[in-house]
Formats: sequence, structure tokens, C-alpha cells
Amino acid sequence: MAHQRFKVGQLVHFSPVRPGVPTSGHQYQIVQTLPAEGGELLYRVKSKSEAFERIAKESELTRRN
Repeated sequence: MAHQRFKVGQLVHFSPVRPGVPTSGHQYQIVQTLPAEGGELLYRVKSKSEAFERIAKESELTRRN
């Protein structure tokens, strides 16, 4: 099983690789860790400026400095 790089509650930058996916900002908080899909770990993330949560691939997230 792959090791999760991020933990629930951690602040991260979200940069979706899918073109045309608007984001309200790049700072998101990890809400939940999810099982891998297609060999890549997934996370549920939430921005304070959005009323909904998003699903992000681990490759779309980076640690916030």
C-alpha cells in the first residue's frame, strides 16, 4: 500500500492538471484521504472560499510553505 504524503487538516496548494478546471485560489485543506485510483492516491480537499469539496490527485498537490 502506498504511503500518503499529506494528512487530514494539512494546508496544501492545489494545481489541477486538467485544463479548464477553475479554482478559487490555490490554498486548500485536506479534508479526507481516499483510496488510490489508477495507481494514484486521492484526497478530498476544501478551500475556505468555496462551498464545496474537490477530489484531488496526489500529483496535483504540493506542501504549503
